[in-house]
Amino acid sequence: MHLVPWDRLQASTISVFRAAGSEPREAQLIAEHLVEANLRGHDSHGVGVVPMYINGVKSGGMVMNQSLKVAIDTGAMLICDAGQGAGQVMAHDAMALGIARAKDEGSAIVSLRNSHHIGRIGHWAEQCAAAGMVSIHFVNVVAGAIVAPFGGTQSRLGTNPFAAAFPRDGAPPVVVDFATSKLAAGKVRVAHNKGVELPPGALLDNQGKPTINPGALFETPPGSLTTFGDHKGWGLMLACELLGAALVGAPTQHEKAGNGAVINSMFSVIVSPERLGTSGPFATEMEAVLGWVLSENEGGGSVKLPGMPELETRAKRLAEGVPVDAATLEQLEKSAHDVGLKGFGAV
Repeated sequence: MHLVPWDRLQASTISVFRAAGSEPREAQLIAEHLVEANLRGHDSHGVGVVPMYINGVKSGGMVMNQSLKVAIDTGAMLICDAGQGAGQVMAHDAMALGIARAKDEGSAIVSLRNSHHIGRIGHWAEQCAAAGMVSIHFVNVVAGAIVAPFGGTQSRLGTNPFAAAFPRDGAPPVVVDFATSKLAAGKVRVAHNKGVELPPGALLDNQGKPTINPGALFETPPGSLTTFGDHKGWGLMLACELLGAALVGAPTQHEKAGNGAVINSMFSVIVSPERLGTSGPFATEMEAVLGWVLSENEGGGSVKLPGMPELETRAKRLAEGVPVDAATLEQLEKSAHDVGLKGFGAV
């Protein structure tokens, strides 16, 4: 493992996307998002996805320098079409529109459809929380089926994440963010690159049998991830597919194979407690709940709020550097060469 300073990692990532054709704002937003995922310990959604993005640019799955379009505006709901633009730009701009609408109206529903990979979903919930908004997000993934439904042995859907965030006065927000599979596909890729095994129960091989070998997901034909929480995760995964995509006419995962692109659609509900006039009681009751659930720690417990482990990891990696394995660095070097650079340059 190499420990890379976050700013060097970000600068190298910006250089790759600028060389690939991104305008400065796009390259900056992509790089900031990916490195922030690394800082928070989610290497599955960090710079390790750069090769996938560059391959997407070359194949036409990711359209660079795209502008977000509002396809439908009913007042209470905005449906935005990304045209397969860079997800870090498309999701940022869609959330900005939703935040502005919620400030005016008290709440807004924002659908982002047909976007290239939008990365760590908690990032968008955090964007809303930074503006004082409560938000929930349902996301579908169209990239080829890789998750088996509960009770099944063959993949049918994507990892379909869910996120929610709750702002706090003078404290970091509570951020709930998870894939509806037991592991995100990117975490399996990271394990494969590191040469480590997976926890039992997270993956099936291409014969439908449990395996702890992460390479099984990348065989031909590939294996299948499993849902978290058995039938409960499966139900939420299906809800993400139907809310995130089907409801708003976005692409759904309804066949086994993918075309090489990673397309996300996201259904977000954004609420302004201030505009609704409930910010006072909301803050009071939330802090009462959080104080109650954390009270066990007074007796030596180790309860943490959602989002706290990420902030602890962030502080550590800001100080010590971001760990990047040798296989990922090799893949980043190749991507840099593919766009005409002499190297990735982070190490």
